Amino acid sequence: MILYKTDEQVELMRISALLVSETLSEIAKILRPGLQTIEIDKLANQFILDHGAVPSFYNYHGFPHHIITSVNDVVVHGFPSKETLKDGDIISVDVGVIKNEYHGDHAYTFVIGDASEEILDLVRTTKESLFVGIKEAIVGKRLGDIGFAIQNHNEKKGYGVVRDFVGHGLGKSMHEDPQVPNYGKRGSGLLLKENLVVAIEPMINLGKKDVFIEKDGWTVRTKDGKPSVHFEHDVCIKKGEALILSDYTPIELAEKNNPNLKFSA
Repeated sequence: MILYKTDEQVELMRISALLVSETLSEIAKILRPGLQTIEIDKLANQFILDHGAVPSFYNYHGFPHHIITSVNDVVVHGFPSKETLKDGDIISVDVGVIKNEYHGDHAYTFVIGDASEEILDLVRTTKESLFVGIKEAIVGKRLGDIGFAIQNHNEKKGYGVVRDFVGHGLGKSMHEDPQVPNYGKRGSGLLLKENLVVAIEPMINLGKKDVFIEKDGWTVRTKDGKPSVHFEHDVCIKKGEALILSDYTPIELAEKNNPNLKFSA
Protein backbone atom coordinates (compact mmCIF):
# COMPACT_ATOMS: atom_id res chain seq x y z
CA MET A 1 0.00 0.00 0.00
CA ILE A 2 1.31 3.44 -0.97
CA LEU A 3 1.24 5.93 1.91
CA TYR A 4 1.25 9.56 0.82
CA LYS A 5 2.33 12.06 3.46
CA THR A 6 0.76 15.34 4.57
CA ASP A 7 2.92 18.46 4.37
CA GLU A 8 3.27 18.32 8.16
CA GLN A 9 4.47 14.72 8.03
CA VAL A 10 6.96 15.61 5.31
CA GLU A 11 8.42 18.29 7.58
CA LEU A 12 8.78 15.76 10.41
CA MET A 13 10.54 13.44 7.98
CA ARG A 14 12.86 16.27 6.96
CA ILE A 15 13.93 16.59 10.62
CA SER A 16 14.79 12.88 10.72
CA ALA A 17 16.59 13.02 7.37
CA LEU A 18 18.67 16.02 8.42
CA LEU A 19 19.71 14.27 11.63
CA VAL A 20 21.08 11.47 9.45
CA SER A 21 22.97 14.10 7.43
CA GLU A 22 24.42 15.56 10.64
CA THR A 23 25.41 12.08 11.83
CA LEU A 24 27.19 11.36 8.54
CA SER A 25 29.00 14.69 8.76
CA GLU A 26 30.25 13.77 12.27
CA ILE A 27 31.48 10.47 10.89
CA ALA A 28 33.24 12.27 8.03
CA LYS A 29 35.25 14.26 10.57
CA ILE A 30 36.89 11.16 12.11
CA LEU A 31 37.46 8.83 9.16
CA ARG A 32 41.12 7.93 8.67
CA PRO A 33 43.41 4.99 7.98
CA GLY A 34 43.71 2.79 11.08
CA LEU A 35 40.20 3.55 12.37
CA GLN A 36 38.12 0.51 13.31
CA THR A 37 34.67 0.55 11.76
CA ILE A 38 33.15 -0.43 15.13
CA GLU A 39 34.33 2.99 16.39
CA ILE A 40 32.22 4.63 13.71
CA ASP A 41 29.22 2.64 14.95
CA LYS A 42 29.79 3.79 18.55
CA LEU A 43 30.11 7.43 17.56
CA ALA A 44 26.98 7.36 15.41
CA ASN A 45 24.88 5.62 18.05
CA GLN A 46 25.81 8.13 20.73
CA PHE A 47 25.28 11.11 18.43
CA ILE A 48 21.82 9.88 17.44
CA LEU A 49 20.80 9.22 21.04
CA ASP A 50 22.13 12.62 22.13
CA HIS A 51 19.82 14.25 19.58
CA GLY A 52 16.64 12.64 20.82
CA ALA A 53 16.38 9.86 18.28
CA VAL A 54 17.13 6.14 18.06
CA PRO A 55 19.03 4.20 15.36
CA SER A 56 16.66 2.61 12.85
CA PHE A 57 18.88 -0.30 11.99
CA TYR A 58 19.63 -1.71 15.44
CA ASN A 59 17.90 -5.08 15.80
CA TYR A 60 15.93 -4.48 12.59
CA HIS A 61 15.14 -8.09 11.59
CA GLY A 62 18.01 -8.99 13.91
CA PHE A 63 20.64 -6.62 12.47
CA PRO A 64 23.23 -6.44 15.29
CA HIS A 65 24.65 -2.93 14.80
CA HIS A 66 23.51 0.70 14.84
CA ILE A 67 24.72 1.70 11.37
CA ILE A 68 26.00 -0.02 8.23
CA THR A 69 29.64 0.20 7.11
CA SER A 70 30.34 -1.35 3.70
CA VAL A 71 34.02 -1.38 2.70
CA ASN A 72 35.39 -1.88 -0.83
CA ASP A 73 33.61 -4.89 -2.40
CA VAL A 74 30.80 -4.86 0.18
CA VAL A 75 27.76 -3.43 -1.60
CA VAL A 76 25.43 -2.95 1.37
CA HIS A 77 24.66 -4.24 4.89
CA GLY A 78 28.26 -4.50 6.04
CA PHE A 79 28.85 -5.05 9.77
CA PRO A 80 30.95 -2.56 11.76
CA SER A 81 33.84 -4.52 13.27
CA LYS A 82 37.42 -4.33 14.51
CA GLU A 83 38.49 -4.20 10.87
CA THR A 84 40.66 -1.12 10.33
CA LEU A 85 40.37 1.21 7.38
CA LYS A 86 43.36 1.40 5.04
CA ASP A 87 44.69 4.02 2.68
CA GLY A 88 42.85 3.63 -0.62
CA ASP A 89 39.73 2.01 0.87
CA ILE A 90 36.25 3.21 0.06
CA ILE A 91 33.54 2.97 2.70
CA SER A 92 29.82 3.43 2.28
CA VAL A 93 28.19 4.50 5.54
CA ASP A 94 24.42 4.01 5.72
CA VAL A 95 22.59 5.58 8.68
CA GLY A 96 18.96 5.44 9.76
CA VAL A 97 17.18 7.22 12.62
CA ILE A 98 13.70 7.36 14.10
CA LYS A 99 12.66 10.76 15.43
CA ASN A 100 9.10 11.99 15.97
CA GLU A 101 8.01 8.48 14.87
CA TYR A 102 9.42 8.97 11.35
CA HIS A 103 12.47 7.47 9.71
CA GLY A 104 15.37 9.17 8.01
CA ASP A 105 17.66 6.87 6.01
CA HIS A 106 20.49 7.75 3.70
CA ALA A 107 24.05 6.90 2.76
CA TYR A 108 27.33 8.36 1.53
CA THR A 109 30.52 6.76 0.19
CA PHE A 110 33.88 8.10 1.39
CA VAL A 111 37.35 7.59 -0.10
CA ILE A 112 40.07 7.02 2.52
CA GLY A 113 43.41 8.53 1.54
CA ASP A 114 44.62 8.10 -2.02
CA ALA A 115 42.66 5.99 -4.47
CA SER A 116 43.03 5.30 -8.17
CA GLU A 117 41.33 7.50 -10.72
CA GLU A 118 39.29 4.43 -11.67
CA ILE A 119 37.80 4.30 -8.15
CA LEU A 120 37.29 8.05 -7.96
CA ASP A 121 35.40 8.00 -11.26
CA LEU A 122 33.13 5.22 -9.97
CA VAL A 123 32.36 7.29 -6.85
CA ARG A 124 31.73 10.46 -8.90
CA THR A 125 29.52 8.70 -11.42
CA THR A 126 27.42 6.93 -8.78
CA LYS A 127 26.87 10.19 -6.91
CA GLU A 128 25.97 11.98 -10.15
CA SER A 129 23.49 9.24 -11.00
CA LEU A 130 21.66 9.77 -7.70
CA PHE A 131 20.90 13.35 -8.70
CA VAL A 132 20.08 12.34 -12.27
CA GLY A 133 17.47 9.99 -10.79
CA ILE A 134 16.15 12.64 -8.39
CA LYS A 135 15.46 14.96 -11.35
CA GLU A 136 12.91 12.38 -12.49
CA ALA A 137 11.21 12.19 -9.07
CA ILE A 138 8.41 14.63 -9.88
CA VAL A 139 4.63 14.51 -10.20
CA GLY A 140 3.55 12.95 -13.50
CA LYS A 141 6.67 10.89 -14.08
CA ARG A 142 6.85 7.16 -13.38
CA LEU A 143 9.08 4.99 -11.23
CA GLY A 144 10.68 3.57 -14.35
CA ASP A 145 11.90 7.04 -15.29
CA ILE A 146 13.97 7.22 -12.09
CA GLY A 147 15.45 3.76 -12.61
CA PHE A 148 16.12 4.32 -16.31
CA ALA A 149 17.99 7.57 -15.62
CA ILE A 150 20.22 5.98 -12.97
CA GLN A 151 20.85 2.85 -15.01
CA ASN A 152 21.69 4.74 -18.20
CA HIS A 153 24.07 7.13 -16.45
CA ASN A 154 26.09 4.26 -14.97
CA GLU A 155 25.94 1.67 -17.72
CA LYS A 156 27.28 4.08 -20.33
CA LYS A 157 30.46 4.03 -18.22
CA GLY A 158 30.42 0.23 -18.19
CA TYR A 159 29.48 -0.12 -14.51
CA GLY A 160 27.26 -2.83 -13.06
CA VAL A 161 23.91 -1.67 -11.69
CA VAL A 162 22.87 -3.91 -8.79
CA ARG A 163 19.45 -5.51 -9.32
CA ASP A 164 19.08 -7.51 -6.10
CA PHE A 165 18.72 -4.49 -3.80
CA VAL A 166 16.72 -1.33 -4.48
CA GLY A 167 15.42 1.88 -2.95
CA HIS A 168 12.09 2.09 -1.16
CA GLY A 169 9.29 4.17 0.28
CA LEU A 170 9.89 5.72 3.67
CA GLY A 171 7.74 6.90 6.57
CA LYS A 172 6.79 5.49 9.95
CA SER A 173 8.22 2.25 8.59
CA MET A 174 11.76 2.14 7.21
CA HIS A 175 10.68 0.14 4.19
CA GLU A 176 7.35 1.12 2.70
CA ASP A 177 5.92 0.66 -0.76
CA PRO A 178 6.95 1.22 -3.47
CA GLN A 179 10.26 -0.39 -4.26
CA VAL A 180 12.47 2.02 -6.21
CA PRO A 181 14.82 0.13 -8.55
CA ASN A 182 17.98 1.69 -9.97
CA TYR A 183 17.13 0.26 -13.37
CA GLY A 184 14.01 0.35 -15.48
CA LYS A 185 12.17 1.32 -18.60
CA ARG A 186 11.30 4.93 -19.29
CA GLY A 187 7.55 5.61 -18.91
CA SER A 188 6.88 2.39 -16.98
CA GLY A 189 5.83 1.64 -13.42
CA LEU A 190 3.95 3.57 -10.75
CA LEU A 191 2.71 7.06 -11.62
CA LEU A 192 4.40 9.47 -9.22
CA LYS A 193 2.08 11.62 -7.10
CA GLU A 194 2.75 14.48 -4.72
CA ASN A 195 4.09 13.76 -1.21
CA LEU A 196 5.24 10.24 -1.83
CA VAL A 197 8.53 9.98 0.10
CA VAL A 198 11.15 7.57 -1.19
CA ALA A 199 14.76 6.66 -0.53
CA ILE A 200 16.60 6.69 -3.86
CA GLU A 201 19.87 4.78 -3.55
CA PRO A 202 22.02 3.71 -6.49
CA MET A 203 24.30 0.76 -5.69
CA ILE A 204 26.85 0.60 -8.47
CA ASN A 205 29.69 -1.87 -9.05
CA LEU A 206 33.00 -1.25 -10.80
CA GLY A 207 32.60 -4.67 -12.39
CA LYS A 208 29.52 -6.76 -13.05
CA LYS A 209 26.15 -6.31 -11.36
CA ASP A 210 26.16 -9.72 -9.68
CA VAL A 211 26.30 -9.97 -5.87
CA PHE A 212 26.07 -12.59 -3.13
CA ILE A 213 25.15 -12.63 0.56
CA GLU A 214 27.70 -13.93 3.05
CA LYS A 215 26.96 -16.62 5.63
CA ASP A 216 26.09 -13.96 8.23
CA GLY A 217 22.86 -13.44 6.27
CA TRP A 218 23.49 -9.70 5.82
CA THR A 219 26.77 -8.70 4.19
CA VAL A 220 26.34 -8.28 0.43
CA ARG A 221 29.47 -8.47 -1.73
CA THR A 222 30.20 -8.22 -5.43
CA LYS A 223 30.70 -11.65 -6.98
CA ASP A 224 33.79 -10.52 -8.87
CA GLY A 225 35.37 -8.90 -5.81
CA LYS A 226 35.49 -5.45 -7.40
CA PRO A 227 34.52 -2.31 -5.44
CA SER A 228 30.96 -1.04 -5.09
CA VAL A 229 29.63 2.45 -4.31
CA HIS A 230 26.38 3.47 -2.59
CA PHE A 231 24.76 6.90 -2.29
CA GLU A 232 21.26 7.58 -0.95
CA HIS A 233 18.93 10.55 -0.42
CA ASP A 234 15.44 10.86 1.08
CA VAL A 235 13.23 12.50 -1.52
CA CYS A 236 9.64 13.82 -1.56
CA ILE A 237 7.80 13.84 -4.88
CA LYS A 238 6.68 17.35 -5.81
CA LYS A 239 5.47 19.20 -8.91
CA GLY A 240 8.24 20.50 -11.11
CA GLU A 241 11.17 19.68 -8.80
CA ALA A 242 11.74 16.99 -6.18
CA LEU A 243 12.21 18.04 -2.56
CA ILE A 244 15.39 16.48 -1.14
CA LEU A 245 14.82 16.03 2.59
CA SER A 246 18.38 15.01 3.45
CA ASP A 247 21.41 17.24 2.84
CA TYR A 248 24.91 16.38 1.62
CA THR A 249 26.23 19.92 2.25
CA PRO A 250 27.53 19.36 5.83
CA ILE A 251 28.90 15.95 4.85
CA GLU A 252 30.83 17.39 1.91
CA LEU A 253 32.17 20.22 4.07
CA ALA A 254 33.48 17.74 6.65
CA GLU A 255 34.85 15.56 3.85
CA LYS A 256 36.77 18.50 2.34
CA ASN A 257 38.14 19.52 5.74
CA ASN A 258 39.39 16.04 6.63
CA PRO A 259 42.90 15.58 5.18
CA ASN A 260 42.46 11.81 5.41
CA LEU A 261 39.63 11.84 2.86
CA LYS A 262 39.74 12.34 -0.89
CA PHE A 263 36.94 14.62 -2.03
CA SER A 264 35.78 12.92 -5.19
CA ALA A 265 32.97 15.10 -6.48
